Amino acid sequence: MKGLTMFLIGLIAGIILTIVLLIVILPKQMFVVNESKLGFDETVAAIEQSAKDNNWSMPHLYDLQATMKKHGFEVKPVKVFSLCKPDHAYQILSSDQERVVSALMPCRVAVYERNGKTYVSMLNSGLFSKFMGNKVKTVMGAASEENKQILAPVIK
Repeated sequence: MKGLTMFLIGLIAGIILTIVLLIVILPKQMFVVNESKLGFDETVAAIEQSAKDNNWSMPHLYDLQATMKKHGFEVKPVKVFSLCKPDHAYQILSSDQERVVSALMPCRVAVYERNGKTYVSMLNSGLFSKFMGNKVKTVMGAASEENKQILAPVIK
């Protein structure tokens, strides 16, 4: 009986520790944040050019500062790129089972300022892809690596 009690205590403690670690660590891992070696406007221009150079399209560039200003709010500059590679998108969008992840499409990259420095952030799709099925895992993994290539010219 004592052995069973100790086992159950260990099991419960392990479950609690795992949950606590997931709550503390996982949120910090869901986004990749890097300091840019360029200023804000230069970072935006360099990412636009790098996306083109890497055969990615940019369906939209959101200027969140301008959007917020229209609604009466003042915020620091923030621009969010929607980046798309049709070859990758087709693999997801052409499959009824995989289309559920279209909520994460297209890839988003944010550029913002904090404490006088420029930062670039994006969803850690490489990590996220590990929790997905084969096709999504492959496509998101490839997109993640290509996004790193797009951002390489600006990352410090």
